[in-house]
Amino acid sequence: MNQKVLFAASFALTAGAAFIAGRASSSQPDASEDTASTTPPPRLSRSGSATESGFAGSQRSKLTGREPRDRSSSETEALVQEMVDIMASTDPLTRTQEWLDFVNGLDPDRFEEVVAEFRAKGLTNGNMTEYAMVLTAWAKVDPLSALDYAKENTGSPFARNTILASWAGTDPNGAIQWAESNHDGDGANPWMVGVIKGVVANDPYLATELLGNMPYSEQRGDALTAILPHVLNQGPEAARQWVAGLSDDRLRNGAIQRMAGALAKTDPEGTANWLASTPGDGATGAMDNVIGTWAREDIQAATSYYQGLPAGELRTSALRGLSNQLAMSDPQAAASLIDANPGDASDRVYQQFVWHSFREDPALAANYIGRIENDRERDSTYRRMLEGWLRRDFDSANAWISSNELPEDVSKRIEGRIREMEQRQQ
Repeated sequence: MNQKVLFAASFALTAGAAFIAGRASSSQPDASEDTASTTPPPRLSRSGSATESGFAGSQRSKLTGREPRDRSSSETEALVQEMVDIMASTDPLTRTQEWLDFVNGLDPDRFEEVVAEFRAKGLTNGNMTEYAMVLTAWAKVDPLSALDYAKENTGSPFARNTILASWAGTDPNGAIQWAESNHDGDGANPWMVGVIKGVVANDPYLATELLGNMPYSEQRGDALTAILPHVLNQGPEAARQWVAGLSDDRLRNGAIQRMAGALAKTDPEGTANWLASTPGDGATGAMDNVIGTWAREDIQAATSYYQGLPAGELRTSALRGLSNQLAMSDPQAAASLIDANPGDASDRVYQQFVWHSFREDPALAANYIGRIENDRERDSTYRRMLEGWLRRDFDSANAWISSNELPEDVSKRIEGRIREMEQRQQ
């Protein structure tokens, strides 16, 4: 079996677990993504306390003792009550299984009614998974009706992309045709994000082709985010080959930066070697994150690797990663490392050192702001850092400010903040 077949087969095997994994994930889509409604009405649990589901609970027996309802009933009230009962459950596994049973038992012509009732009761972070499930199921029996409803009743791409993802999993050509015919203008097609999410598990090559055809945009970034987990599941070597095959420089650089962070968690040295051998801004920009990840586990090995890099932007990026990691626990050690390697220290190295060391040693952090050569960045860092320090520890910050010379514009701004704070304290 050739590599392409193996790659596609592996994608297909991992697709089945994705839905259950999504249920357990804490990164639920924000409810505001798919509703322009006002704050939903108060929600009560069986005992009358608030719940996260977004549904008004009812007094009922334990879920395991609930009598099943006749799913063939045409009465809206019965459907709504069953939804309420299921969503009131606090056991995520039971709730998911019963919701799946409920959705699978719906007649095709009842989906619109259920979705409308679901939305009317309020979307929250706690019930977006169930919302996505019913949209997904609707798309499998009547994607065009589901899309028409979403187009008329929802204010963001979430519902339509969820429906498109489901449809594209079984009929990619139909989903692609809909996405193309429902997009106007020259910008990125937002509906292609859903299509890519749907096809990537079964056809990563088509997903990559669709991604490559998108212009630089937020939507292309969302599509890249959808593809990367599937690419990473193929292992580091396959993932690196996939990135190398991207023809768009900007897309490739973005993919390198995102992928490097994930690969560094299991193989920081191998990932650093990959970046060191890969030309481009993406590799340079990702090196700080990789070295920082490595330093959390083995500071000596990460430092030794940095010292072995040739002078240049890649080495500067590595210094930034090392100093950022050190600064959070030992600001003086990070400062000493920077001082010992002034040729590698850029404005960004100094600026990030300030923010990473501020909590542990604000006075030391403030002392390094003056080393930033870009006047605008220097003054902005002074203002933000010193105002934050004044709010946190007014006396210490005021003492440092009084004994150090600041740029004129910064001095005026900070003096004004000091007067305001002193007046509030009176």
